[in-house]
Amino acid sequence: MQELRRIEHDILGKGKVDSEHLEALRAALHAGGPVGRPAAEFLVGLRKRVAHPNPAFERLVFQTLKDCVLADGRVGAGEAAWLRAVLLADGVLQDEERKFLHELRGEAGQSSPEFEALFAEAMAMPQERRTSH
Repeated sequence: MQELRRIEHDILGKGKVDSEHLEALRAALHAGGPVGRPAAEFLVGLRKRVAHPNPAFERLVFQTLKDCVLADGRVGAGEAAWLRAVLLADGVLQDEERKFLHELRGEAGQSSPEFEALFAEAMAMPQERRTSH
């Protein structure tokens, strides 16, 4: 976790995640074997704090979440509660988060009623409206 904190400090100092940061994050995340919840929560927290996230960083965050949640091939009630806290804490569902939930649902061997309720609630939320400047 100390290496992750060092990388975080550098990212936040620059305000963005570059390719060197991505490689360092991947190496640090997978150094101890499968990625656990503390590392996934670290990435979620970092995602919220990065001024200019890029698509590659977003993919890393959501792949890490997926690997963590689907470690046993299913999305249980505990994972659903955690995902609810992670994804819906701000009351807004971003397009990337919507896509993640669809992928997670498709890849899960089983999903709990709690996850299905989260999925239904999330899909009923308004989609993002993006405008170009």
